[in-house]
Amino acid sequence: MAQRMAGKRVALAGPRKADEMALLVAKMGGEPVQRPAQGTVFLDDIELRNAVVSWVKQPPDWNIFTTGMGLDALFDMAEDMGVAEQIMELLQSSNIAARGYKTVNELKKRGFIPDVRDEDGSLDGLTRAFAPYDLKGKEVLLQLHGDPTPRLVKWLDEQGAVTRQVLPYKHIPPEEANLQALLADIVSRNVDAVTFTSGPQIRFLCQYAREQKQMEDVLEAFRHDVIAVSVGKVTAQSILEEGIERIVFPVEERMGAMMVELGRYFEHSASVHGYGLEVVN
Repeated sequence: MAQRMAGKRVALAGPRKADEMALLVAKMGGEPVQRPAQGTVFLDDIELRNAVVSWVKQPPDWNIFTTGMGLDALFDMAEDMGVAEQIMELLQSSNIAARGYKTVNELKKRGFIPDVRDEDGSLDGLTRAFAPYDLKGKEVLLQLHGDPTPRLVKWLDEQGAVTRQVLPYKHIPPEEANLQALLADIVSRNVDAVTFTSGPQIRFLCQYAREQKQMEDVLEAFRHDVIAVSVGKVTAQSILEEGIERIVFPVEERMGAMMVELGRYFEHSASVHGYGLEVVN
């Protein structure tokens, strides 16, 4: 593999597949530094069970799934409760919408093709794909992805939909020591890049930076010396919302593609013409 990251130090803020990502950085000549900026915890069984019971007793007109991980959690609980077959039947007789290729793939494994899906991995892309459909008065089950999505819920409200939210898992902050180390790496320019694989990672980092009164130091580092790297457009939007505008992210929302794009950035950033950074609008 080309040594596109030779001499570069890359902080990995995502805990998931961190070892695999570290190996990719090393193969490209870089030095990976694992700095997990989020934790994930599943909600208690009672809350998830109640959501599945409601799903079966009151089948919605639309089922909106936003992550493969959350979809799996719902189906695992349905299996445990002995109602998986009923869930499959109700999905066959209702409409399905999906955000992200992982969610689509998990649906396909179960024999379902979504009626609506985004074109770019974003929730905005998902809402645009709903253009041909009238949601007024429709019952909608919305599976969220670790964080509330007030913009999406507001959009559904504006369409006149009746929305039930299901949060199979939520994100929690990592240990403070991890955020402290990542913050220090950024403000001291001890890393050349930080990779983010979800919105909560950048939010937890920036919240901690504000508490330490170092947010402006973080922004200054990302303006000139440290490059923010996103796994895709959705996470890039979260980074942009924190005031960070220099963002590298791949067209295809995959972790491997993210690392390849970062390698390209390092390879071309010092060239005469530089590198065209992608910024989310």
